[in-house]
Amino acid sequence: MTDTTAAGNGAVGSASGSLIEMFERGLDAPICLTWELTYACNLSCVHCLSSSGRRDPRELTTEQCEAVIDELQAMQVFYVNVGGGEPTVRPDFWHLLEYAVDHQVGVKFSTNGVRIDPARARYLASTDYVDVQVSLDGATAEVNDRVRGPGSFDTAMRALDNLAAAGFRDAKLSVVVTRHNVPQLDEFKRIADEHGATLRLTRLRPSGRGADVWDELHPTAAQQRELYEWLVRAGENVLTGDSFFHLAGFGEKLPGLNMCGAGRVVCLIDPVGDVYACPFAIHDTFRAGNVLTDGGFGRVWRTSELFARLRAPQDGGACSSCRFYDVCRGGCMAAKFFTGLPLDGPDPECVQGHGEAALADPRRAVPAPGQDHSHRTEPRSRRAPGPVPVRIGRRPDPAAPPASPCVESPLAGFTTSTER
Repeated sequence: MTDTTAAGNGAVGSASGSLIEMFERGLDAPICLTWELTYACNLSCVHCLSSSGRRDPRELTTEQCEAVIDELQAMQVFYVNVGGGEPTVRPDFWHLLEYAVDHQVGVKFSTNGVRIDPARARYLASTDYVDVQVSLDGATAEVNDRVRGPGSFDTAMRALDNLAAAGFRDAKLSVVVTRHNVPQLDEFKRIADEHGATLRLTRLRPSGRGADVWDELHPTAAQQRELYEWLVRAGENVLTGDSFFHLAGFGEKLPGLNMCGAGRVVCLIDPVGDVYACPFAIHDTFRAGNVLTDGGFGRVWRTSELFARLRAPQDGGACSSCRFYDVCRGGCMAAKFFTGLPLDGPDPECVQGHGEAALADPRRAVPAPGQDHSHRTEPRSRRAPGPVPVRIGRRPDPAAPPASPCVESPLAGFTTSTER
């Protein structure tokens, strides 16, 4: 179930102690680096983490992107997760992909499939060190297109068909788990299997446009239990990265990283070169620096004050007395922040129920969005602080559109020198 790959680094071989202790202190290079190349997107997914749609005119140039790749090569970063927006709509995307591979930086890119025609699929099948992740949030067009927009189901399925026909091995089918698709988990697995792909599930976070729909799309308490039991049965046959470590509060730790890796082994570079501690937390609170103005990515990674604080020893805060803390670790930092909960408190979806009281706290203040590149021009609505309502049913506007965040999480195949 773990979906991770090592980012080579000298610090790993020389570090002592357990892997978790090493990760908590931070490494010389991120294991999971997400790079959003553009905010431009042909879709407008209602849950888009980066509120994508319109291109930012300040986005890094081709030459500046090449300089970042040169630095990643020097840092021995094995691969980068490329997303957006829809990365393939950027005119120099295919050049940058080739440039990265030629400089020993593998590329995993997420796409809604719009540019994966038969010719591109054949090219990708012939290219080493490239992985493709196709986003699909419903096993039927009715469920998927309600979230990602009309026609997006057919686009994604056509991309999967083209990749399979071209002989591309082990594409990823990426699914954001919502209230409406939990009943389709078996169907998602069938679709992946039929295309020679691997199913990857990720958690819905209340960030970006996701903050506007989280209350009506996040799985119910009963569905959290259903998802947990399904993942236990699936074992290593389904990838999750660190998306669902909060579910360990049900009793059994799931495979994968059961800790928040933000600023320790995980980070994000956005289209204008800003570096954030976590792909799910695009907000000034978690901005560590900029690759153009702060001496390059490596310097931000090594010297950021924010990253230093995140790598310092942490206690469990309000969760420290919970008997499941060692496996749940208090849940997701981004989920807490964007629902206005304290970072040392329980996850809003705490399966032991502690998040419900925290969400009902009248002092809770939901932060304003950091930025919005959505196609739409009307102001975004923000929920007033208070209990998160649980509504079951269709969105008021079921035709509302799509985008494509992709994020990977750390660690499959990662070993210390003493384990080799």
